[in-house]
Amino acid sequence: MSDNSKLRRGFPPYAWLKRLFWGPQRELTFMEEEALQSPMRTVIRNFFSKRLSRLAVIIFVLIFLFVVIGPMIWPLDLSFQDNTQQNIGPGFNMMAVPREMNGKIEKIAPGTTFGFGLDTDGKIHSWGSLAVTKAVTLADVPQEVRDARIVDIAVGYDHAVAMDAQGKLYVWGNTRNNQADFPKEIKDAAQEEENLDIVQLEAGNQFSMALSEDGTLYIWGNGNLNDIKLKKQFQGNIAKVTANINNYLLLTKDGAAAYGGFQTSAYSAVPAGLESGVVDIASTAMTNAALKEDGSVVIWGNVTKGERDIPAHEGKITRIFGGRYHYTALTDTGELLSWGDNTFKQSVPPKVDPNDPIRDVYTGFYQNYAVTQSGRMTSWGLRGYLLGTDHLGRDVLTRIVNGGQITMTVGAVSVIISLIIGIIIGGLAGYFGGKVDLLLMRIAEVVGGLPFLPFALILSAVIGTRLSVEQRMYLIMVVLGVLSWPGLAYLIRAQIFAQREMEFVTAAKAMGVRERSIVFKHIIPNVISTILVSATLSFATSMLTESTLSYLGFGISPPTPTWGNMLTGSNDSIVIQQYWWRWVFPALIFSICTICINLIGDGLRDAIDPKSSER
Repeated sequence: MSDNSKLRRGFPPYAWLKRLFWGPQRELTFMEEEALQSPMRTVIRNFFSKRLSRLAVIIFVLIFLFVVIGPMIWPLDLSFQDNTQQNIGPGFNMMAVPREMNGKIEKIAPGTTFGFGLDTDGKIHSWGSLAVTKAVTLADVPQEVRDARIVDIAVGYDHAVAMDAQGKLYVWGNTRNNQADFPKEIKDAAQEEENLDIVQLEAGNQFSMALSEDGTLYIWGNGNLNDIKLKKQFQGNIAKVTANINNYLLLTKDGAAAYGGFQTSAYSAVPAGLESGVVDIASTAMTNAALKEDGSVVIWGNVTKGERDIPAHEGKITRIFGGRYHYTALTDTGELLSWGDNTFKQSVPPKVDPNDPIRDVYTGFYQNYAVTQSGRMTSWGLRGYLLGTDHLGRDVLTRIVNGGQITMTVGAVSVIISLIIGIIIGGLAGYFGGKVDLLLMRIAEVVGGLPFLPFALILSAVIGTRLSVEQRMYLIMVVLGVLSWPGLAYLIRAQIFAQREMEFVTAAKAMGVRERSIVFKHIIPNVISTILVSATLSFATSMLTESTLSYLGFGISPPTPTWGNMLTGSNDSIVIQQYWWRWVFPALIFSICTICINLIGDGLRDAIDPKSSER
């Protein structure tokens, strides 16, 4: 059978799509419909006969699955924040090395959210999010740097430093904290056109270092923030230097790992046994590492991200590199290792092709680049953020997913509480009438007369500060549920007034059925469709109310995310104008979700209402 004939005869996917979006081929007559379908099936058919209702259901189910399954894919770390990732726009360009560097990579200098590359022709290339502030960007490479033949480059948190073939140094980016204030020796050498034979450039948090061939180290930058002084005993005996977050580590020519500054900290306390036999050093933001001749690695400092969890490997480590909170290493067997923090998959290196071994490795904040002998480059780590980041460097997508789960949970639980109370109160008042009805309806009027928003704000202000975030969330659920049942109770009461006089109720009474069973097992199921419509609309209302409380600062407080408090954090003219992704995406998904819920409720109401059938 041909594909066309399958489509004509109702091939399952085609038939399903046709039934879903275009409805049945012909309208059933009233008698056919009654013969084929029960009342519930008729309601369902009437509901799905409208394209808008079908579309609303599909979108809501997708959003629901998104917030239910999403946290498994994007887990939330409430303690995470990183000032180097603040207000990054949507995109995946942090490791987008330009094509013109293919096969011509001389060096790569990874930065916080960007990278600089140096090709074999001495030209500089850049990629990623290069804005340091709204007014300062690293993309503004000085023209003299573009025209020069650059032989080395390093980047820090907010600035870049480069050196040309004549040994002249250049700095650009943020220079407000002495980042471009070269030491006297470098200034004198530049004035006399003397080459200091610099062999290594290194940049950190608002400071830079240049190491000459004779072992002399030059340091400049923000001395108030960083320990950038150097003990004279090390000058002339330095083979390598690495930058920590606010200080640096030295490798001397006689094979010792040493701290050259004057401050006492966890970084400066170099462990015993590193006075000799050290062949390489590396640093992360909070730790230092020394590689010994036997391939063992000693790591010290504030070890909180698994920096000591070196994976099992064959051979011995020969080179080591440090990122923000992770290390990368090469072994003598050509194996590539990464360990430490793996928030952005920066500790999951690719497999190495034994026929094309690794030549160089460049590790930055959350990025890694490996260049093979053939010039082919591979990279792993943080490539960017689909929906950008907020003012604390947190991923907006992760917070939307996890915040949506909390917002929907609060809405659903509060609706369940409201349904339980409303069904009980409305059912009893409608069935028994008289004094019972009078008493219960007066209670409903009192509760319904409470100004909900001011009451919730006062309650939250009085006892909310004494509660944990989790307890505060439970409080909001209970308050929403307890204060929103009167409308449902009135609706159920009115429906039961009509139902209690029908024959099946009289028959149940004659058979001796208990009145509790008559109300909750016989009458309530007959009005369940009306209850479902009300519950659906109340779900959207509860979500909006929770978000309103969070927006006003009296709901669930950060760092626990909800869609409401995410919008609260964007309640600023600068954010609205410059960092649009922080409020557009939460507002968009919240709006779509509530609109879909309301459309589903309207569709159910129209499907249940006999007048909507237009017969």
